[in-house]
Amino acid sequence: MTPIPLVCLLGATGTGKTEAAIRLAQAFDGEVINFDSRQIYRELPIVTAQPAREERACCPHHLYGFLPACSRRGAGSYARLVHAVAGRVRERGRLPILVGGTGLYLRAILSGLAPIPDIPAALRADIQAECDRAGPHTLHARLLAVDPASAARIAPADRQRVTRALEVYAATGRTLTDWHSQETAAQPEYDAVKIGCALPEPGYAGRLARRIAAMVEQGAVAEVARAAARHAPGAWGLSGIGCAEILRHLSGELDLDAAMALWLKNTRAYAKRQMTWFRKEPGVSWFAPDDHQGMTRLVQTRLGGG
Repeated sequence: MTPIPLVCLLGATGTGKTEAAIRLAQAFDGEVINFDSRQIYRELPIVTAQPAREERACCPHHLYGFLPACSRRGAGSYARLVHAVAGRVRERGRLPILVGGTGLYLRAILSGLAPIPDIPAALRADIQAECDRAGPHTLHARLLAVDPASAARIAPADRQRVTRALEVYAATGRTLTDWHSQETAAQPEYDAVKIGCALPEPGYAGRLARRIAAMVEQGAVAEVARAAARHAPGAWGLSGIGCAEILRHLSGELDLDAAMALWLKNTRAYAKRQMTWFRKEPGVSWFAPDDHQGMTRLVQTRLGGG
């Protein structure tokens, strides 16, 4: 089978991937496919920075805002969705353009993942309830004892990844690190051009702060409040950065300025983890976010127009 031509736009949060994707889609008759694990939630378009309506009008967009906040989608399952969408895009004679910041999703899409068994719902519920009672930092300490390599990669406040690692260990008797060491590359299905968007640290924190302020001005607090009212505490989609800090504000624990400051701090830490992951991704060509001409030339050279 001839590999499917594919562009992958990757990078940390707030580095201009959305605009770059639209420019490339317009240049190469492309369609944008999301691989960000937070932008899948339909009730949270503002706080997860999903493309705005006017941006989506520029070209077709796929796999944004299609799940309720109570749902979750593992990397392997998500990769199967992307495979199906990318195949349909190519059948239409157009170029699939993957855009996002979730490194594990990208790995699953391009290389496959170890076949970790499904986690029993009852076990997952027990660990989530324990996290509700004790907090993610306590569970992170437990993870450190059983899987120090995973604990070193996962921030103590990252509820999603801490509980996932503990779920896998409890269900299988093997650590997530052990499972990942068994990953084998699948037969390549894509001729992938990987483009990284990167910003120098000077000015990046200010850019993120302005982005958060704009989200609040656009209604992020009310958006999270509405979503929280619809779902039980601990809903997966409400555990991410931005939502977590706003929920602490809504509970009265933090005033809005303090919540925004914490949101910025956690976003910067998350961006650092993203870049650590993506710097290890092979074959990435890095560009300044506004170097759309450079990105276009690379795709033209590699794929000849898609």
